[in-house]
Amino acid sequence: MDLGLAGKVALVTGSYRGTGAGMARVLAAEGATMLVHELEPGQSDGTMAAITDAGGMCHAVTGDIRTEAGTAALVADVRNVVDRVDIVVNNYGIAEGSDWTSSDTTSWHGSYDTNVVTAVRVTQAFLPGMQAAGWGRVVFVSTVGATRPGDQIPEYYTAKGALPSMAVSLAKHLAGTGITVNCVSPGIIATPEIVERFTERARREGRGTDWPSVEQLILEGRMANPSGRVATPEDVGRFVAFVVSEPGWHLNGAHLRFDGGAADAVT
Repeated sequence: MDLGLAGKVALVTGSYRGTGAGMARVLAAEGATMLVHELEPGQSDGTMAAITDAGGMCHAVTGDIRTEAGTAALVADVRNVVDRVDIVVNNYGIAEGSDWTSSDTTSWHGSYDTNVVTAVRVTQAFLPGMQAAGWGRVVFVSTVGATRPGDQIPEYYTAKGALPSMAVSLAKHLAGTGITVNCVSPGIIATPEIVERFTERARREGRGTDWPSVEQLILEGRMANPSGRVATPEDVGRFVAFVVSEPGWHLNGAHLRFDGGAADAVT
């Protein structure tokens, strides 16, 4: 299937590492020019090298989107290398926080700013160009925890739970413009950090440290899913690639779970 992404310009926030890097690699392989976002100069070198080594086109763009000034710096960087942005994937976020025994609410404000307001800033910066072009794609990346939150780091799950509502609201606001807005919620992803963490746990428990053994360990706990597998960053990237594609034009205002059935929910 031709996804119609050749020649499109895509920005994936936080694409210097983890899931964002996987998305960037896939979108570049589909022909998009990638804007690889980093908070600080040099963070995206690995992702950039992977894309260029595979024959893709990419540019590093820098800015700490947790602040207004950092977002302005990102926008300036983008405008120095491309004349438009067709696709924005708001992937950046941090899964951290406190618990219900903490009386300090500072982390709640911080989590909302990190996981929600950053996406608002970046989206608003590039929407005018999409509207002028009559074509665009916006994706908010949430988590299975938006539907099935845990009892730890509740501020993170609450913040991520806002993103599906944002997608519906913005899709309505942009009705008839040629811009689609969706929210994608992955389950656990086999990022290098997750693989390292569970490999070390398997080693401590005297279990095999090959990937099938580690994957089974991951799926034995609360992260089990009916598919019986753990998605890679590239798996998530391929799903997002269809969501932002030309054939995916009728996906709009949707909350799309990519979790192997882990959310065990009807809606």
